[in-house]
Amino acid sequence: MERLPKRERLKQLANHIQDNPFVTDEDLARHFRVSIQTVRLDRMELGIPELRERLKAMAERSLDEVRSLPLDEVIGDVIDLQLDKAGISLFEVRNEHVFSRTGIARGHHIFAQANSLAVAVIDDEIALTASADIRYLRPVKLGEKCIAKASVRRNSRGNARVEVLTTVGSELVFEGQFLIHHSKEPRGTELNSDENRH
Repeated sequence: MERLPKRERLKQLANHIQDNPFVTDEDLARHFRVSIQTVRLDRMELGIPELRERLKAMAERSLDEVRSLPLDEVIGDVIDLQLDKAGISLFEVRNEHVFSRTGIARGHHIFAQANSLAVAVIDDEIALTASADIRYLRPVKLGEKCIAKASVRRNSRGNARVEVLTTVGSELVFEGQFLIHHSKEPRGTELNSDENRH
């Protein structure tokens, strides 16, 4: 791919960030075959803040208050949350999350991001994971940013089914189907099992 003239690059860069607000400066530099410094200067010229600032702004606009656990117990940064509907979190893989020999993330960190988001999205003070059907689709490496997206598929009688898909860039790396027990019951019914009393 040839280097684009600056005006065209600025236009495409703005569109690229609009389509994928989670894209990093490093990804943009690779995509446009320019240095990271060039990307930063382009962003400044366009008035587009860096990734962390974009995520913070998104979170302030569209974050319901987590009820099922303290926000700091959700693994990763929650950047969108609509209770009983959907949520998004960002988890950056750092040195403490990987096997030192390979630089590959330990699976329980990827699971914990997805699992804690599945619980956080439930609009109840008590929500616990009852079961999970999960698949790791490829290893996640040091420095990669995992975007987990949770969707509540069904919610009734103290049980919710939550699907979580985790991507790095545009590549799916993890998928999970979580069954979450919670204390909320449809109106007019009694709690009828010990599991729902926890």
